[in-house]
Amino acid sequence: MIKLTLILGFLASICAWAQETPPTPTPAPPVALPVEDPAIPDDGVRVSILGYHELAENLPDTEMRIKTSKFRRQMETIRQLGLKVITLQEFTAWKKDGKPLPNQSVLLTFDDGWKSVYTDAYPILKEFGFPFTIFLYKNYVDGGGKALSSTMIEEMIQNGASIGSHSVSHPYPITVKSYRKKGENAFDAYLRKEMGESKRFLESKFPVKINTYAYPGGFFTAEMLKLGQEFSYDFMFTVLPGKIKRSLPNETLPRNIILGTYDRGFETATTFREGQSAPDNRELITGLVQTTPHPVTPEPGAIINSRLPEISADLSKLENFNPSTLTMKVAGFGEVPATFDPQTMKFSWQVNRRLRQAGCQVVINWSDLAGKPAESPLRWSFQVDREAAYLPDDE
Repeated sequence: MIKLTLILGFLASICAWAQETPPTPTPAPPVALPVEDPAIPDDGVRVSILGYHELAENLPDTEMRIKTSKFRRQMETIRQLGLKVITLQEFTAWKKDGKPLPNQSVLLTFDDGWKSVYTDAYPILKEFGFPFTIFLYKNYVDGGGKALSSTMIEEMIQNGASIGSHSVSHPYPITVKSYRKKGENAFDAYLRKEMGESKRFLESKFPVKINTYAYPGGFFTAEMLKLGQEFSYDFMFTVLPGKIKRSLPNETLPRNIILGTYDRGFETATTFREGQSAPDNRELITGLVQTTPHPVTPEPGAIINSRLPEISADLSKLENFNPSTLTMKVAGFGEVPATFDPQTMKFSWQVNRRLRQAGCQVVINWSDLAGKPAESPLRWSFQVDREAAYLPDDE
């Protein structure tokens, strides 16, 4: 199992577009981080920002590259879970002004400006009706080869995409540190070019207002936080995973980078904490066509009249798996003590505490006989008809 410290260390040194292998992680210098604003009440809303890079179907997955088919499955999972995919404008209205959002929302972002955002991701996002944001760095726009062209970017903007700044040159942390060693004036001039010129370039080239900045590799310094305010960046994003609530400081907002080689990162990004009030997903899930590769109960998308159902999956057609590695997670309960029957090949759990949310999400995971985690966990969701269950919400 990949240790959390390794994941965070890797995320802190995400590579630029031109390299397949990330550089050696370089810790940022000490920074007095902004703190939560206690004056902003918690409205119960959490936003998970997902960050992608390159897509390709005929190339192997890497940390920064994900297969197009896997990306499609992830978008289908988001839809099946009933998560609301919001626009950058909706995020801004909520974070700044408190405009309502569904309690569990997702913002999709793409870093650097890979051409595959247009050729691979864009058609899928249009199909699902999902808005998205692209963080562009100046030197890669119209860069040829695998880079997005201005024409591609303009088309996506016209069809609802948003763009944000990702610097001029996407510098590695070692480059930023080298300029800092040249003295305060040289460092200030360097940062002003990277953070300011990128904003001016994008606003002059495209009919948009740039108010967001994604730190290249997630690396930031105290000077960057100050300049971000000067350049009117409303929000600045790191690559440290987490969910956003309104009181979090706008200069260091978390973002979940989706790695092509670590599928559980996506699962974590789309799983919201227990105890957090959940939206009523009735309208989102009712009538939704969900598919699972194995028979499950309650059926995907079903509306049931019991708050104490048995949740199960028939795994008789699942090959090359280690039954001892099976796990089941249920929304509101976390991992539950499900049991596997080797005779019937049924993996099941009897709910022992009333389901209190209208929508229930289930995730079953496992590893193969060699110990490799499943590439695509079994996911589905169903609904509880509270009226038919004859159980009030507060019971």
